[in-house]
Amino acid sequence: MSAIPARLKGNTGVLLGFVVGALALLVLAPAVLSDFRLSLLGRFVCYAIVAVGIGLAWGRGGMLTLGQGVFFGLGAYVMAMHMKLDDAGPGGVPDFMQLYGSGEVPGWWEPFRSPVVTLVSVIAIPALVALVLGTAIFRRRVRGAYFAILSQALAAAFAILLIGQQATIGGTNGLNGFRSFFGFNLFDPVNKRMLFYLAAVTLLVVLLIVWQLYRSRYGELLVAVRDQEERVRFLGYDPATVKTVAYVLAAAMAGVAGALFVPIVGIISPANVGVVPSIAFLIGVAIGGRTTLFGPALGAIAVAWAQTTFSESFPSFWTYFQGALFVFVVAFLPGGLASVGGLLRRRKAIEPAPVVAKEGAPA
Repeated sequence: MSAIPARLKGNTGVLLGFVVGALALLVLAPAVLSDFRLSLLGRFVCYAIVAVGIGLAWGRGGMLTLGQGVFFGLGAYVMAMHMKLDDAGPGGVPDFMQLYGSGEVPGWWEPFRSPVVTLVSVIAIPALVALVLGTAIFRRRVRGAYFAILSQALAAAFAILLIGQQATIGGTNGLNGFRSFFGFNLFDPVNKRMLFYLAAVTLLVVLLIVWQLYRSRYGELLVAVRDQEERVRFLGYDPATVKTVAYVLAAAMAGVAGALFVPIVGIISPANVGVVPSIAFLIGVAIGGRTTLFGPALGAIAVAWAQTTFSESFPSFWTYFQGALFVFVVAFLPGGLASVGGLLRRRKAIEPAPVVAKEGAPA
C-alpha cells in the first residue's frame, strides 16, 4: 500500500480542524452555554479574528505588530457611529452629543448613516491606514524591534487622541447604549445569539482565507521574506510590498473584528484599543502558536476565557498567572501550545526500541 503524501495528510488535518471548529462553535457552544456565557464567547471570537491576522503578519511575515488595537478600534468606532446614528433616527443627533457637544452631528459622521458605507468602511478604513503606514515604514526598511516600538507608539497615540474627543466620539466613556444593529433589537436574546453565529462564521471564513494564503505562492514568499529578506530582494522581489500586503490584510481582519465586537459587547472606548489590548492580542497568539493556522485563534480564545474565569475567583492574581504562562511558553515552547503534539510525536519517534534478548542468548 502506497504511503499517503505528506501534503495530502496535512490538508486532511486542516479540514478536520475546520470541521471540529465549526461543530464546536456552531453546535456545541450554543447548546451548552447560557446566553451570558455565549455572549462572552462571542467577544473572545472577535479577539480570535484579530489573532488570525497577527498570525499572518507576525507568525508568517515576522512583523511584531504591537498596534493592532488601532485597526480594531477603527472598525469598532465606524460601526459604533453607525449604530448611534441609526438609534437617533433620520436626521437625529446621538444622545451624548446633546450633552457634551453643540447638538449637531459633525459632517464626517454623516456618511456612516448609510449601512453600505459603514460595511465598506469597516474594512476599507483600517486597510487604507495600514497601506499608508506599511508603505512608509517598510520601504524605509524599518523592521524588528524598531517596527514593534513604532506600532506600539501608534496605539498609544490613537488612544490619547480618542480620549481628547469627548464631544465627537465620547472621549474616555466611548460610545455605548446601543439599541439596535441594522434593524435588529439588541435586547432580544435571539438576536444576541445571531450575533454570536455571525462572529463564529466570520472567524471560520477568515481562517479559510488565511489557509489559502499559506498554501499559495504568496505565502511561501512571505515566509522567505521573514527568514531571508535580503536574499529575496536579490532575487528580484520587493520585500516591502510583500510585507505591506500581509500588514493590510491583518488590519482589515482587525477592523472586521472590531465591528463585530461593538454590537456583541455594547461598548467601545479607548480602553479597548490602546497599548494594553494590543499586547493582550499578541500574548494570545504567542501562547497558541504564531506560526500555525489554528494556534493564534485557539490561544486568543483560551487566554481570554481563562482571564475571565480566573479573574472572577482570583481578581488580584490573574495578571501574574498570565505573565507566568507567557514566560513559560516563550522559554520552553517557542512554537506555542499548538506545537505540543508535534514535540510529543518527535520524541516518540526517536525513542529507542526495547531490546529483546534472543532465546538461548546470555542475559
